[in-house]
Amino acid sequence: MLTRVLCALGLTLLAALPAAAQLTDNFSDGDFTANPAWTGDATSFQVTAQQLQSNGPAVTGTQLQLVTPVQAVTGTVWEFWANLRLATSGGNLADVWLISEQADLKASGNRGYFVRLGGTPDEVALFRKDATGSGTYVINGADLTLSSSTNNLVRVRVTRSTAGAWNLERDLTGGTTYVSEGTATDNTYQRSQYVGVLLTYSSANNRSFYFDDFRVSDTNAPLLSSATPQSGTQLDVLFNEPVAANTPASAFRLASGATATSAVRDANDPGLVHLTFAGTFPLGQSTLEARNVVDLFGNVASGPLTATFSYSGTPIQPGPNQLLITEILADETPQVGLPASEFIEIYNPSATNPLDLAGVRLTKAGASSAAVFAAGATLLPGEYAVVCASTRTAQFAAFGKVFGLTNFPSLTNAGDQLLLRGRDGRLIFEVNYADTWYRDNSKKDGGWTLEMVDTGNPCGGMDNWLASTDASGGTPGRQNSVRASNPDRTAPALLRAVAATPTLVRLQFAEKLDSAQAANPALYSLGSGGPAVQRASPVPFDFRSVELTLAAPLTVNQPYTVTVQRATDCVGNAAGPATSGTLALPSVAARGDVVINEILFNPRTEAVDFVELLNRSDKYIDLQGWTITRVRPDSTLDSRVIITDAYVLAPGQLAVLTSRPDVVQAQYPSSNDPAAFLPALTLPTFPDDAGSVVISNAQGLRIDRFDYSEDMHLALLDTRDGVSLERLRPDGPSRGANFHSAAGSVGYATPGRRNSQFLAESANSQQFAVEPEVFTPDDDGQQDYTTLRYNLDAAGYAASVTVYDAQGRLTRRLVRNETLPTTGFFQWDGLTDSSRKAPIGYYVMLIELYKPGGGSKKEYKKTVVVGARL
Repeated sequence: MLTRVLCALGLTLLAALPAAAQLTDNFSDGDFTANPAWTGDATSFQVTAQQLQSNGPAVTGTQLQLVTPVQAVTGTVWEFWANLRLATSGGNLADVWLISEQADLKASGNRGYFVRLGGTPDEVALFRKDATGSGTYVINGADLTLSSSTNNLVRVRVTRSTAGAWNLERDLTGGTTYVSEGTATDNTYQRSQYVGVLLTYSSANNRSFYFDDFRVSDTNAPLLSSATPQSGTQLDVLFNEPVAANTPASAFRLASGATATSAVRDANDPGLVHLTFAGTFPLGQSTLEARNVVDLFGNVASGPLTATFSYSGTPIQPGPNQLLITEILADETPQVGLPASEFIEIYNPSATNPLDLAGVRLTKAGASSAAVFAAGATLLPGEYAVVCASTRTAQFAAFGKVFGLTNFPSLTNAGDQLLLRGRDGRLIFEVNYADTWYRDNSKKDGGWTLEMVDTGNPCGGMDNWLASTDASGGTPGRQNSVRASNPDRTAPALLRAVAATPTLVRLQFAEKLDSAQAANPALYSLGSGGPAVQRASPVPFDFRSVELTLAAPLTVNQPYTVTVQRATDCVGNAAGPATSGTLALPSVAARGDVVINEILFNPRTEAVDFVELLNRSDKYIDLQGWTITRVRPDSTLDSRVIITDAYVLAPGQLAVLTSRPDVVQAQYPSSNDPAAFLPALTLPTFPDDAGSVVISNAQGLRIDRFDYSEDMHLALLDTRDGVSLERLRPDGPSRGANFHSAAGSVGYATPGRRNSQFLAESANSQQFAVEPEVFTPDDDGQQDYTTLRYNLDAAGYAASVTVYDAQGRLTRRLVRNETLPTTGFFQWDGLTDSSRKAPIGYYVMLIELYKPGGGSKKEYKKTVVVGARL
């Protein structure tokens, strides 16, 4: 039996992208959705008699498409059989794409090559599709080749040599006695992701297209196209086709004998390899030799393949992290000593290589325009320069080299993401600064710059930036005042894994990753029971996230363990041998699944509020789009979105919401868990005396509400500032009786950790039970209160609970005629009715229980002891 195969041959199987492969497909198994998988308008195709047949809507002007991943581009033969059982015309034709950059063949910006069957000339022709326009002839086949109105049978073979020479052949009997339609040379596009078919038809021809015997083969070894120095030690090597991702550095050496120390395939162009050498290239011409380089199909270029390049020490175009932003003034007022104008400082960290800045673009993430460095702009090794608006250049002339740029971006005081891009669009440097990086509230208010601490740690983020300590407010054009050794020796940690959709998993790491390394899907696994990872896509521009595309959908609410075999940060620290995390496809939250577990509404001076959520259900729940709301006394609402990205809470997991995670963590250094903090958000203003907090999901369903009051705090506290209210029982109601002041022994709050006043579920089945029978109300977090639990045989009972001392004197009216559910509890904090601490000794709880419907009363007595720690 003939089979369908989509595989990368030889040693490159694990190294290749999952889309890379040779193709053989004759549809003999009656299926086009697997081995290989053709995707697109799949519901509009079917397999009939072991042939792929169109079966789309009978609507004139319809276009249908199917594609399957193939990356073969040069030294390649494409073959297929087709039968168009219709009269071809401008509205009835088939385009068979041999090379396509996109999965959407209809996209106006797609680029590649296709064979057209039919069209107005009724021809078999080869076209090139550019980003604009509908197509340009490469080989114009003879007109009226497909002239039948019912049976246009043809087998097509297209060959492209490694030199870019195309040959288009066809056999109108469907056999292999080919006749050439012509030859041509075209090397415009050297990269591909897909092959596919794109059909256009009128209503009567929706089932008239048949295809079979697709075959794509590449038996040619890769060729070395060029070698281009990016610095004195870095060389970009370009091949004529994609090569294996694990091509070793030892495959590359200079004719002088120097061997590359690292080789990294580009994340976006699999035919481009970035080489690094230990020593600086000699001046003048050098020759690179490559041996035993393997393409995605197992073809080995034993070599040596050679390419010459020249290094003159003249300015070179900067590559990643070869041009840095090292200082930022976003808030220029009040003026301290620097010009009252926004600026950034750039720096060339190389000791030997001057940089050619011509065409380098400075922009903000998401901006439609950029500030572009003019021709002739250079930055010498170790040199700093000020970059500002073109109208402000004169203000900075005294600080040394200044680049005044048109369209200099406006810098937001609170924070922005700034990007430097090369003239080819490649990302050179990214910094996503925030005013929290100052760590100094007075300097944050304006006039002071943010400075990079260690230029050898360009990806350090917040940990590598501080407020300037220079008396003038900054150090534009010279070494930073905060400069110090601050190397990154920590491997990137996996913070969380989230199922964004059934087939898309997002991994969040603690620091920036090497995007080229992170793009290898073989590094990721969801375990033996999980679907395979098809594609790994580092998320620009800070590359702290990686999106994994899965081969099959996840099952709702089923936990999976995602394992990362190796994660490498942008300075080369690698995590190994594996790091892992748990994820699950979330289910829909119901009311009460997530509850308010802790709230700080009266923070200390210079501190901030926080609200802690608890997932008390057995579900995995996504908080994306949820809101936190303050209900004002006039019933108006002040709502804020908790998080805009997917963020899944596991059963029992906590999430802390606050505007300043760093401040909350500093206020409670031994009683917080940083991993539980969501990204900073602007909380509603919660009054110190009383208020209402509401949590709602993305559809507006109220999930939980808590009406708090400062009177819920323990009356014995010297101050309530900085003391949170904690939920006692996770499964209890969101009412004041189920909350208590956090214990002083833990610092009066536990953001992200189990509550200090946590009350475990009791196994006691008595109608009334006191736990503990001896308690010490001293706010140390250990038996600070006692709980009277009840377990009734029916709903509707009413009860009063009164506490008496050993002499029978009234101590506390705890409950007065309160209607009870079948189970619950009352809490006594050891205070009298006058809010004083009850003396040490024995006490009796008198419980008066009234039957539903006004029936008889029963009385119960429980003994409890108020003690003290010696």
